[in-house]
Amino acid sequence: MKKILLVLALVGGTVFSTFAQTTSSSSDGGKFSIGIEPGLPIGDAGDVYSFIIGASFKYDQPIATGTFVTFSAGYSAFMTKSELKDLGVKGSFGFIPLKAGIKYYASPGFFLEGQLGVVFSTESGGGSAFAYAPGIGYTFDGGFEAGVRYEGWPKDGFTTSQIGLRLAYRFQ
Repeated sequence: MKKILLVLALVGGTVFSTFAQTTSSSSDGGKFSIGIEPGLPIGDAGDVYSFIIGASFKYDQPIATGTFVTFSAGYSAFMTKSELKDLGVKGSFGFIPLKAGIKYYASPGFFLEGQLGVVFSTESGGGSAFAYAPGIGYTFDGGFEAGVRYEGWPKDGFTTSQIGLRLAYRFQ
């Protein structure tokens, strides 16, 4: 738990210090967003979980025209299939993904994104795993954003993966 709090503090401090520097020097600085993240477990995870619900905070910092570096932190609850719950398996398992990546706008509104990071289990002894997430999305006028991604967390020969959706509001 101490490692999780340390990583969250470091990511938060980096994001907030970057935001503070850009808002004073650029009218088109970084953008924060908050979103909900439903998902569909696939592959190995689809055998155990029925669906995923989560939320995330994200920060996009411009680094070149149409290109942003991204930082995100969130929480995902993987809901166990009902037949496994009937056998006494816990109803849901929690995870905290922390990712950084690159977002590139290929045309106005339409973007491609790739993120890498780490995911921490909230379960006792659950540990952590590498995370990767390529995706596509669209930013609408008014600050709304929608994206879809494949996300995988390989660990010990088992990959927890999903097709995830992110519906978010970007603060202007």
